[in-house]
Amino acid sequence: MRIAVIGGTGTSGTATVEALRHLGMDAVPASRATGTDLHTGEGLADALHGAAVVIDTSNARPSAPSADVATAMGAAARRVVQACAQQRVRHLVFLSICNIDSPEFDDYPYYLAKREQERVIRESGCSATIVRSTQWYEFALNPAAVWFTDAAVEVQDWLIQPIAVRTVAAVLADAVQDRRPTRAVTGPDILRLPELTTRVLAAHGDARPVHAVTPATAGLGNGALLAPPGAEILGPGLESWLSALHRHP
Repeated sequence: MRIAVIGGTGTSGTATVEALRHLGMDAVPASRATGTDLHTGEGLADALHGAAVVIDTSNARPSAPSADVATAMGAAARRVVQACAQQRVRHLVFLSICNIDSPEFDDYPYYLAKREQERVIRESGCSATIVRSTQWYEFALNPAAVWFTDAAVEVQDWLIQPIAVRTVAAVLADAVQDRRPTRAVTGPDILRLPELTTRVLAAHGDARPVHAVTPATAGLGNGALLAPPGAEILGPGLESWLSALHRHP
């Protein structure tokens, strides 16, 4: 079975391609690096041609600072569902984020954009699974919340329930066959982002001190990012995931 993975050269996309190939599926990555541009539609039809299922792991943020994020990302999702219809793709799997519809994030542009993308997919009429994930362990060093200097590291004090990106990728691969309309997945441990960053830096031999700073939005620090009721709790736990980092720094 041929599976096109949009965003297939990014963090989650690469892991998803690996998970699919491990299952014996013909996984083909599609991204700007391979000639597919969701903002113009260039290369999209070719990337989806012959695919039975499409998995969208893309992060279609607009490059222009003045662009409206929700409008741009919604348009990207619309191009994807239109291309799926034109290429007679049987099912679309879309990677999203837990709790994006919480009022805590009504002023958070990226979450508004993910809401818009989900709306486009739900209203498209295509067969689709939306997989919502909590933050990944790999977010520990993400510049959206972590800033580095030569002497120290500043980290927004988020309260999180992280999951391994490889686990998310396995769920996306599973959704090729298990076509429930929605799924929510999370990890087993609740902790604060500065702690996670500290542990990951230590695993890489980086002894710079980590300083917690006030989150950009209050909800990020008071539990709005924790798993919603009914989410699937999937390992590995923090200690097991860190042990793998120690083995492969």
